[in-house]
Amino acid sequence: MGVLMSRRQTVEKVQKVSLAVSAFKDGLREQPSTRRRAEVGGTRRGTLEQEVQEGEEEASAGPSQPEESSASKAAWERLRDGRGVEPEEFDRANRFTPPAFIRPKRELHDDEPPDISLEQREQVLNDEMCEICEVWTAESLFPCRVCSRVYHDGCLRRMGYLQNDSAVEVTETAHTETGWSCYYCDNLNLLLTEEEMYSLMETLRHCKIIPETCLTLDDFLHYKHLVHKQQFERPMAEAQEEQAALQFSALDPDKKGHIEWHDFLSHESIQLLQKLRPQNALLRLLTAKERERARAAFLALDQDSDGFIGEGESRRARHAWFRKHQKETPSCNVSISHVGPMSESSPASSGSGKSQEKTPAAAEQEEARPVDWPSFLRENVAYILAARPNSAALHLQPPA
Repeated sequence: MGVLMSRRQTVEKVQKVSLAVSAFKDGLREQPSTRRRAEVGGTRRGTLEQEVQEGEEEASAGPSQPEESSASKAAWERLRDGRGVEPEEFDRANRFTPPAFIRPKRELHDDEPPDISLEQREQVLNDEMCEICEVWTAESLFPCRVCSRVYHDGCLRRMGYLQNDSAVEVTETAHTETGWSCYYCDNLNLLLTEEEMYSLMETLRHCKIIPETCLTLDDFLHYKHLVHKQQFERPMAEAQEEQAALQFSALDPDKKGHIEWHDFLSHESIQLLQKLRPQNALLRLLTAKERERARAAFLALDQDSDGFIGEGESRRARHAWFRKHQKETPSCNVSISHVGPMSESSPASSGSGKSQEKTPAAAEQEEARPVDWPSFLRENVAYILAARPNSAALHLQPPA
């Protein structure tokens, strides 16, 4: 009897919370009309929005340079806080308050090797309640393919994280093998600590990179040249410039001639993580879902179950982490369960032709080096992390 009463109380509690959420939504819908009536009546409210509007009106009479500096300052603040760009057409009256992103902090034991066993599988369970409204409903919840969070599509819309195009994308891929990354996991920049983010911002300022702008190939190469010269005090070699051009192509899968800001920022974030953190620290960033996919990949390649695979198989596995949302055709000759095929048109496959041109002796030597499970994880961890964003871009180009 006690169990039945407990379940009944739980259902009543959920119903009350659902009613509260519905009332909150109704109040948000009525808010714009209330604001308009207040404006007609001539009443003034000392709100922050009015102060900002008055400041903008005063600034419009002056020179345009202060406006540009304030806009640039706001862009740098969004970059520092990891908030990204807010849509211009966003209806602020009908949205929830975005969460405050808290950057991680390094722990003393981060550099120690983590215990990730190949034989001991992990039970991966998604959360039961929506991450935003913290309410369980019978409606379909969209799970993140990286972490355990789940979301209502309505909550994502009111947060501004789900627009028209992305809404269709989430609906089609969230419950498929490809999956969908939530707004936490989609932003690789949120993996950086405050100190690492400060270092990246200083580099971008030194190279005169303007936040929230697109970069052309010339801009990207110029930036890479400046960073290389600043770090090594010598010009970039021709082979390194070619590799940078290949990375630009990987970040521009639609061949638009420029790369988007969030793709550039994700690429630079994963590059900085590789530079500043040891591989053991990167392994600690993997979630249970990512570790399980890595186990499935290694076991699929380990045909004789001796705990070793070839070096060539380990290298080819790096391409398979990048499961993107365009129509894909199986082109990778390695069967990797729960990882997904690589598109022939994707930038990751651009170097596959070159790799196939290797001499038989070189290919045999490559396959000869055995790779065990810990080595496989260390060699692939950066590419597993780089494959988190939903963008079709490859934020870390695997070597040919």
